[in-house]
Amino acid sequence: MTTASPTTSAPAVTGVSLVAGEEVRGDAGELRAVDPRTGEATGPIFALVGPDAVERACRAAAEAFPVYRDLAPADRAAFLRRAADEVDALGDLLTRTGSLETGLPEARLEGERARTVGQLRLLADVVEQGDHLGARLDTALPDRTPLPRPDLRLVKVPVGPVAVFGASNFPLAFSVGGGDTAAALAAGCPVVVKAHGAHPGTSELVGRAITRAVAASGLPAGVFSLVFGPGSQVGQALVADPRIASVGFTGSRAGGRALMGTAAARPVPIPVHAEMSAVNPVVVLPGALDEPAALATAFVGSLTLGAGQFCTNPGVLLLPAGGAGDAFVAAAAAAVADATGQPMLTGGIADACRRGTAALVDHDDVEEVAAGGTGAGPNAPGPRLLSTTAAAYRDRPELQEEVFGAVALLVRYGSDDELLDALRATQGQLTATLHAGPADGADAALVEQVVPLLVERAGRVLFGGWPTGVEVSHAMVHGGPWPATSDGRTTSVGTLAVDRFLRPVCYQSAPQDVLPPSLRDDNPWHLTRRVDGVLRRPEEQA
Repeated sequence: MTTASPTTSAPAVTGVSLVAGEEVRGDAGELRAVDPRTGEATGPIFALVGPDAVERACRAAAEAFPVYRDLAPADRAAFLRRAADEVDALGDLLTRTGSLETGLPEARLEGERARTVGQLRLLADVVEQGDHLGARLDTALPDRTPLPRPDLRLVKVPVGPVAVFGASNFPLAFSVGGGDTAAALAAGCPVVVKAHGAHPGTSELVGRAITRAVAASGLPAGVFSLVFGPGSQVGQALVADPRIASVGFTGSRAGGRALMGTAAARPVPIPVHAEMSAVNPVVVLPGALDEPAALATAFVGSLTLGAGQFCTNPGVLLLPAGGAGDAFVAAAAAAVADATGQPMLTGGIADACRRGTAALVDHDDVEEVAAGGTGAGPNAPGPRLLSTTAAAYRDRPELQEEVFGAVALLVRYGSDDELLDALRATQGQLTATLHAGPADGADAALVEQVVPLLVERAGRVLFGGWPTGVEVSHAMVHGGPWPATSDGRTTSVGTLAVDRFLRPVCYQSAPQDVLPPSLRDDNPWHLTRRVDGVLRRPEEQA
């Protein structure tokens, strides 16, 4: 392993890791991006690093933590906005590189860049306001009987360095500078990112942008590192490092469980916030089938969007038996048959889609309804529509396994009880969607029974519409009960994502000069705080 001088402002892709501001060219193997549309290699060769570089990155992150943790909210917010500006300034270079490495349309990548910098700026606003700190002051009651109450003050503090794993399906919004990184940095945690091998050039460009923001903000270089490593070796070493305090991951269930196992086996176990798989069921009640063809066309549009490679792709749709349901099936089948496959992100993902589809097609309880055409290039399997019964869906858990791609299973139910039993058997999901008739119509009684079941099983419940598309905002939840995520109490999208990397600490009877600024009587950060149970604005605490 060799090191060179710190990065410069030139937005170049050279195939190196970035460890605490230094370019590191490893000797643990090589990696090169592949254009999934052609199967041809593109971009420079990346020299992969081994566990020694991970150790350096973690050590630098731990050394940077005390300084970064104690930054004033305005200074941390300024850094987040500078990082957003640096990523935004990459402009067309980032878009072209991302499109070459993923096959995604440039318009999609431009939108994803806007989302990435938008969430950094939104979290900067949150940091400045300070609400995420959850400051609470219970003043002393020395005359209370039978026992006096001591002075108690609570604030949430950052957990420490965080390991983030870049995702395959969102090369920007869920990768190097994406949601997990933004939330951890907003919380006050240094970040070590393991880049995803499907889009290395895109990752290096964003990594260089954040590295420049760290340097320009005068922060310790260890606040951010980016490593490229072979297979699972570097990832496992990263999670096992005793200086890492938490993990953010988006990917397969097998990958998430492997990291959870490593984290749990450490002498000091740590949480792994893993988003893993979901089929995002859509429930269609009879009253929603007045125009079955239009509803079916919209469904197939959501199913095939982005080659079905969204976490919120509608992979299961529960549909009533009968004429209206049959009309929906006929229209959906026609739309799928007219559709053509789009290039998937990698050859491995396309192969997994073909294997998962074949397993469903060969299942004794599944019938194939329609198949779209194979697209151009080696990695564009056609969309597929399959069907099964509510009883089979209820009794055969393998029918709920996600096939990542434009593949959906229609579940036909013959009665209200069949639908409710199928929903009771449904695993945890990121989303669940309900299409029903008018609130005062024939579906009303069934809606009352369905909604609680959906709330129990999903992090986001939609009434109408389709689950693809996740707004980055204060009220968004992108999470859900197992196996959608490893911890259904959290979200990876939206401002509440910061909470994953904070923990509460209570100061009891602490002197003013020992308290952090967030808890002092003079409230120097001008925070809204809960004082003796009442939420009070800064001007009310004078």
